[in-house]
Amino acid sequence: MLYYQVWPRSSRYHGTQALTYSWSSALPIGQIVTIPMQHLNVSGVVVARVPKPISFAAKPMAAALDLPALPAPVLQLAKWLQQYYPAPLGMITQQLLPELSKPDADLSVPSFSTPALDTMPPLTTQQQSVTSAISKPDTYLLHGVTGSGKTRVYIELAARAVAAGRSSLILTPEISLTSQLAERFRAVFGQRVLVMHSQQTAMERRRVWQQILLAAEPVIVIGPRSILFSPLRSIGLIVLDEAHEPAYKQEQAPHYQAARVASYLRELHGAEQILGSASPLITDYFLAAQRGKQILTMDALAAGKRQAQVHIIDLKDRSQFPRSRWLSQPLIKAITEALSQGQQTLLYLNRRGTARLVICESCGWQAECPTCDLPLTYHGDTHNLRCHVCNITQPAPSICPDCNQPSVIYKSIGTKAIVTEVQKLFPQARLARFDTDNKRSEQFSQQYNTVKDGQVDILIGTQMLAKGLDLPRLSVVGVLVADTSLQLPDYTAAERTYQLLLQVLGRIGRGHVAGQAFVQTYQPNNPAIADAAAANWPDFYKRELSDRKVFKYPPYVYLLKLSVRRASSSSAAKAAAAFAATLRGVEVVGPAPALREKVAGKYVQQLVIKSAQRSKLLDVIKQLPAGWSYDIDPADLV
Repeated sequence: MLYYQVWPRSSRYHGTQALTYSWSSALPIGQIVTIPMQHLNVSGVVVARVPKPISFAAKPMAAALDLPALPAPVLQLAKWLQQYYPAPLGMITQQLLPELSKPDADLSVPSFSTPALDTMPPLTTQQQSVTSAISKPDTYLLHGVTGSGKTRVYIELAARAVAAGRSSLILTPEISLTSQLAERFRAVFGQRVLVMHSQQTAMERRRVWQQILLAAEPVIVIGPRSILFSPLRSIGLIVLDEAHEPAYKQEQAPHYQAARVASYLRELHGAEQILGSASPLITDYFLAAQRGKQILTMDALAAGKRQAQVHIIDLKDRSQFPRSRWLSQPLIKAITEALSQGQQTLLYLNRRGTARLVICESCGWQAECPTCDLPLTYHGDTHNLRCHVCNITQPAPSICPDCNQPSVIYKSIGTKAIVTEVQKLFPQARLARFDTDNKRSEQFSQQYNTVKDGQVDILIGTQMLAKGLDLPRLSVVGVLVADTSLQLPDYTAAERTYQLLLQVLGRIGRGHVAGQAFVQTYQPNNPAIADAAAANWPDFYKRELSDRKVFKYPPYVYLLKLSVRRASSSSAAKAAAAFAATLRGVEVVGPAPALREKVAGKYVQQLVIKSAQRSKLLDVIKQLPAGWSYDIDPADLV
């Protein structure tokens, strides 16, 4: 009898050490097995052979599956992940394996053809320059304006990897983007392209995962952050498209940031890593410059693209809104013209987060925390404003403190209300709404070809419509309230506003018409909004970096967000304050109620820990009492 350490694939296993089981014959490291655990059989992976245990009798494994062992880099990545983003071992193993108690039999092996690059337009001068500059294994930040042809660069680099006998990972922040990206890659690489994501059925995901494991030739895997753990033996290229997106941060344990995981994976394989974005994360840009990494720029539009006209509409000027509260007259006129010419319109509602709009309709004032430089959040039950980081509170004003007008509004707006409004204005138009309330059959990934073929006249939706969509018939974009994301009590609010506006404005000018964009805002002179409308990255970057240095936010410090839930608000606050008092050598902000103060009947208090040394934050995690949750390197503090 032989003995092996096994990582169990089960969220019920909260330990951090491998479990020991027996088996009658030799198994390779990385062997996928089935093991008994708590009266159930679960999948697992063999990570080491060990001597016979002395202090206990090891249970025998239930089965060794008839599959190749996981490649060594996959296990190395998982071991690093457990140290860098601490989490129970069962959850770490869930990243590596689908449920495999019954592997699929008779998997079809794709027939691989030579990449057909001749189906693609020739590289532009800037695209040629970028691909030439990516000449060795390293991390490259690709700062390419919307419409500059970043995807064409990715395809060229993937073809280079295939020629070298190596696979590629092409990450997208949203599942809704996989359809069009896979379509473009399949035109060149055919069945080498494999798509894997969580909206597939468990059987679909299992089959694709096994195809990746069994592939004898290079493949190209497209999907969200989870594909970083694909069982590939040789990776030559890792691309994070729209690399600035918060969706690249996992919200559940392990709380990993995809770019950091990709960086370690790149080192394991000696691969090229590309962070592609029209609006890079400020932290990524700063660190790339500090570390001497190459920042590649593409600021020219690719062939067939046209510069869009951007109009800023002041929401405080009600004379611009004679027919609708939310659609200005210039926007209505543009939609009417687009409909008459068989072109499409996208109406975008910036609804990130849950904060209500709190703003002066006369002058654009908004309340900010003097300590944290963050917007204060309105609470209707107590009619006050609160900072959800440091817990400062103040009465909600009815008269604006800047202009002395009784015009402070507390409002929210939803996509369904916009649909109703648009139906009244354009009763003959074909409408489609895309947001998180969509059923699976209504989701954009399922409706992409319908929209692309022009069977929808007006698209109405939230962030998912802002990201990376290429719709040649789209000629009008309306951003209905550009200010809403600025109201979020978070240090990334201005950055996200800039990114989202730049993205949604980039949806037009991609076809045969230049197109027009209308940005409706209560704050037409807000720097983030003005800079996004003008695509003025240098000024935005310098100003935002300066603010973060003053108020101690990334990239100048590391962050750790801690949360505790209790039956009452007072007991949650007491527990948070007691733990905060034990911490030394780090900066502690709070405690304060979380933005969602009550979750599943429990009250939530939050602490924010800052440190210039990430290791100190890992030490704090080790000290956490039972019942606490944590997020290291959070994408935001909301």
